[in-house]
Amino acid sequence: MKKFIGLALAASVATALLATVAQAQNWRLSPSYGSVTLNAGFLPDPRSRTVRAGGDHRFSGSSGCPGGGWFANAPDFRLHYRAGGYPLTIFVNAPGDTMLLVNSPNTQWYCDDDSGGNLNPMVRFNNPMSGQYDIWVGTYNRSRVRNSTIYISER
Repeated sequence: MKKFIGLALAASVATALLATVAQAQNWRLSPSYGSVTLNAGFLPDPRSRTVRAGGDHRFSGSSGCPGGGWFANAPDFRLHYRAGGYPLTIFVNAPGDTMLLVNSPNTQWYCDDDSGGNLNPMVRFNNPMSGQYDIWVGTYNRSRVRNSTIYISER
């Protein structure tokens, strides 16, 4: 009985953590800076979209972003992707320190801080799935970073 109660408590805590992420960043909302549909082998490569990084909603649910950061509630940008034989890389170039948060087609969350070099974040999918990728660009505090550019590439 103690084992069952322990498992039920663990499941409740896990559900609460997932609910916190879903409430802070809502992939069901329309993206603030539009969307694009791309098929494997798209040209030109990379594709880009300029956004304003940051937001009022805290995300702290990933080891890729130690300490978490501040993101908008709605996605900044949405990618509808038909996968092929290429990796998919989503990265940001910004005049300030930014973070990247991606919700993949199977609703798994990916967060990165500086993997792209020069304080720029990057998330790479070596075997990407087809489907909807929701993308947020965040900051360490509630400040905003203008002229942050999201890039999508198969290189």
